[in-house]
Amino acid sequence: MRICVRLLLLAITCFFTSQASAVAPQQIAPSFERVPLQGGAPVSLESFKGQVVYLDFWASWCGPCRKSMPFLESLRKAHHADGFEVLAINMDAYVDEALRFLRAYPVSYPVLRDTGSLPELYGVEVMPTSYLIDRNGIVRMVHYGFRNGDKTGIRKAVTQLLEEGR
Repeated sequence: MRICVRLLLLAITCFFTSQASAVAPQQIAPSFERVPLQGGAPVSLESFKGQVVYLDFWASWCGPCRKSMPFLESLRKAHHADGFEVLAINMDAYVDEALRFLRAYPVSYPVLRDTGSLPELYGVEVMPTSYLIDRNGIVRMVHYGFRNGDKTGIRKAVTQLLEEGR
């Protein structure tokens, strides 16, 4: 019985510790610079200051990512001229798996690579996990997973932030 109680307390402590370290709404989005998945010069989050950014952590093995990435591509195309950008962070262990995924689900937005420190810094535990960041670098929404029913809420949140900057 004591062992079960100790394990339960340990599990609760780990849960709350991991949740406390995760990036939450109203916090400044942690800065970073990473190399694009397909090569090229490093890209920093700061380079998008003044834009609304949808920061999306994904992996090729993620089933919901097959639905979210085409949606994010269409959302970006609809609002890019208004100051909206999608910035994707791939978490695959092997680059070739991520590149294969992108051939099947192509996107025009930047796709960066990070398999460790950045997901940990943001507190990513679910695929995909996304952070909607306003023009001042403040996280305004955190979105876990993706279902088709999420599209309306995400679209509305993006539109509201874009209107705030006008």
